[in-house]
Amino acid sequence: MPDAPSSLNLLVFGGGYLGRATALEAIRRGGRATATSRDPERRRALAAEGITAIDPTDTAALKTALEAATAVLITAAPDAHGCPGLRALGPLAGDAWPDWIGYVSSTSVYGDRAGGWVFEDGPLNAANLEGARRVRAERDWLDGAQGMGLTVQIFRLPGFYGPGRSVVERLRDGTAKLVRKPGQVFNRIHVDDIVSGLFASMARPRPGAAYNLTDDEPSPADVVMEWAADRMGLPRPPQVDWTDDSVSEAMRRFYLDSKRVSNALAKAELSWRPAYPTWREGLAAMLEVPPPLRLVS
Repeated sequence: MPDAPSSLNLLVFGGGYLGRATALEAIRRGGRATATSRDPERRRALAAEGITAIDPTDTAALKTALEAATAVLITAAPDAHGCPGLRALGPLAGDAWPDWIGYVSSTSVYGDRAGGWVFEDGPLNAANLEGARRVRAERDWLDGAQGMGLTVQIFRLPGFYGPGRSVVERLRDGTAKLVRKPGQVFNRIHVDDIVSGLFASMARPRPGAAYNLTDDEPSPADVVMEWAADRMGLPRPPQVDWTDDSVSEAMRRFYLDSKRVSNALAKAELSWRPAYPTWREGLAAMLEVPPPLRLVS
């Protein structure tokens, strides 16, 4: 896909790991990017990389950024009151909504399928609070779009990984655990493949569309961990049950559902293909980059 034109001006509501990566890609393609963060240190870090960083509570700055934006991406997670991006931007927008609005959701909206395949037109049966909040946020964005003629697209993501956020770092620092849950599988996706999917959608927007952006090979977590440890020449980490107290609540959520998520629609409609079709290619590429040096005092 060709690079986006230099007229691209992306507003990212939620300048975290994915938001930052998407903003940087907009700049690499010759455009501009603004991202929100409540954390002053985070804003300084974003600004140092050429991203205009604003506090989402700064209404004047947010309104200015929205009016200038040609695309808006919402990565902030929903809370008990719905989507914070919709709450913040909705009252400011008026007729200033751009031609592309992307909402980042989660494959948790599908709930548990006992290892079966799921597609975008399947029922949403979220089995946990996070998934239920995502379902509500999707509905709120799509209902609002229908009423105002907006081009909102939904992107349902599995757990994503990339530099600084993967089993590689956990194995290196000794915090990794080998969690087994017989019969459980789920998809993953490299952050670069999410970003390429988002830009593919900007080139081919379809109002109201929902896309699964996932890899091609759903796999058990323990298989991935064992492969990575063996590839790195490290001992396999201690084995624990997924219900063990040492497994964080965030990690445990990944083990609640077992499903295989199809990415066929994104491939067909967006001409998108993941650069890392499985976790093997993604992790192998990361292992080619030397780890950062650690200074010993």
